[in-house]
Amino acid sequence: MTDVLYGRNAVREALRAGRRSFQRLLVSSGAQEAGTLGEVVKLAEKSGVAVTRVERQELDRRLRDANHQGVALECGPYPYAELSDCLALAEARHEPALLLLLDHLQDPQNVGTLLRTAEIVGAHGVILPGRRAAEITPAVVNASSGATEHLQVVVVSNLVQAIGELQKAGVWVIGVEDDERAQEFDSADLDMPLALVIGAEGPGLARLTRERCDFLIKLPMRGQIASFNAAVAGSIVLYHAWRMRSPRSTPKVTT
Repeated sequence: MTDVLYGRNAVREALRAGRRSFQRLLVSSGAQEAGTLGEVVKLAEKSGVAVTRVERQELDRRLRDANHQGVALECGPYPYAELSDCLALAEARHEPALLLLLDHLQDPQNVGTLLRTAEIVGAHGVILPGRRAAEITPAVVNASSGATEHLQVVVVSNLVQAIGELQKAGVWVIGVEDDERAQEFDSADLDMPLALVIGAEGPGLARLTRERCDFLIKLPMRGQIASFNAAVAGSIVLYHAWRMRSPRSTPKVTT
């Protein structure tokens, strides 16, 4: 099977991560090969990936309505991990586990946004259910700006069973849900081995998933809109949970 990744950031991160097999980099012949695109071409050449210049119309035809930004990468399928790999990564880093579980989210943009946040805060893994949910498609890779390529993503057949396995391993499973029983997120103790569960767009957490969580947290709201977007809510809580774990986590300083 071959994936065709697109978008300059997504393609660059795939090449940087080097976790997939690569066949060919397609670059629009009219694009200026400077900045990020220039970096992409250099990474491909360094990795021994063939670089082919094609007319932009060829990329438009292959990728249809996608915003490919003049570049596409033919590569192997996404390398999924196992649940044990995520726990092993936390142990190797000498950190309490920080995991993200997505309960049947289907919108690639929401999934991509959450995966980008998970990578930014150094999450040890993301768990997705195998049915009725978005997988790591090229659209999700693009929406995450390539963060998927640096993450351990696990697909499980049963999310509730996976929650049970995490709890047996000493991980607290916390559902994010606007529920009267839920604590406000910034008053809950999240400085522990932690798995945050984000529910699907619209229905939220499935009943069995919600019941299996150790407890629920919610984001207080003031305005007229009924709820946060799933990606926004999940990103806020993920970032807050990461900062709650300081000084174990040292922020990366940018200038």
